[in-house]
Amino acid sequence: MDHPVSPDRRLFLARASAAMGLALAAPAVRAEPSPVVTLSDRAFATGWRIVLPSGVAVAPLRAPVQALLAEVDRQMSPWRADSEVCAVNRAPAGAMGVGPELARVTQAALSISAASGGAFDPTVGPEVARWGFGPIAQGAAPDWQGVSCDGARLDKARDGLTLDLCGIAKGRALDRISDLLLARGLGDHLVEIGGELRASGLHPAGRPWQVGVEDPRPGRASLVGQVALRGAIATSGIKDNSYQLAGKRYSHIIDPATGRPVGAGTLASVSVRAGTGMEADGWATALMAAGGVAGPQLARAHGLDSLFLRVQDGVVRAETTGAFALSL
Repeated sequence: MDHPVSPDRRLFLARASAAMGLALAAPAVRAEPSPVVTLSDRAFATGWRIVLPSGVAVAPLRAPVQALLAEVDRQMSPWRADSEVCAVNRAPAGAMGVGPELARVTQAALSISAASGGAFDPTVGPEVARWGFGPIAQGAAPDWQGVSCDGARLDKARDGLTLDLCGIAKGRALDRISDLLLARGLGDHLVEIGGELRASGLHPAGRPWQVGVEDPRPGRASLVGQVALRGAIATSGIKDNSYQLAGKRYSHIIDPATGRPVGAGTLASVSVRAGTGMEADGWATALMAAGGVAGPQLARAHGLDSLFLRVQDGVVRAETTGAFALSL
């Protein structure tokens, strides 16, 4: 389906969220009248937040959550030279041992690469850096098929191949926080990291958790609608991590087929709802890289619940696939 989005509804939701002091991430947590308690902090150069029913003691959760996120950073951050993924990137061609978490995320990334025909490519880091968005300045040309991972063994087909898991690692961090909360008996919760969310159970009012999807146009602090969430939702778009030069906007999302940033057309963002944060995160990146024509085709071919937001003549238009239901 394809329909324009009402600006009045966006304005109403934006004001409601601002009144509650909630960040308008993409998607953002919608204002909630029912009693909840929130724990928040920073990691991965962004913010994280946990929303729980009121009465839950949240202070004891801070240390284990921060420790978990620090562990993910040590494993998968391409920005720190001592991370496990950077050790992989420095290694020559051949097989090497890797930890179980890095193996798990690499296998998930390569699975989405294969399913998307390479629209998601975890070896695209040098191209991301070439356009000013990433730290992997040296490396071979992207080739996801040159990397394999079987259990604790990762194999690179040639020297110079690198891994950049930023398009999927944040989703895995979401899943791990959710698992931590479930292990402590906290079955009703909402977790956010930098605008990606995972929900479990119900809101204290007895209904699904409600989240909002942000207006994808630069400079707009408003919402285009809301989604009832079970599982996870992730958004990939050109709004926040991009720059404008000579009248053209350049996105951090690289199309592996061209080696150039996406976003020259009308497609502004893609949101994917899935059972896990890792799946939602990876597929949102893949569909955004695939573009406004191939992206929806790919989503339908794989039965994905997704939302494509386009900006045409200044108007935001929404196209959904699968069971994604956007309430305006």
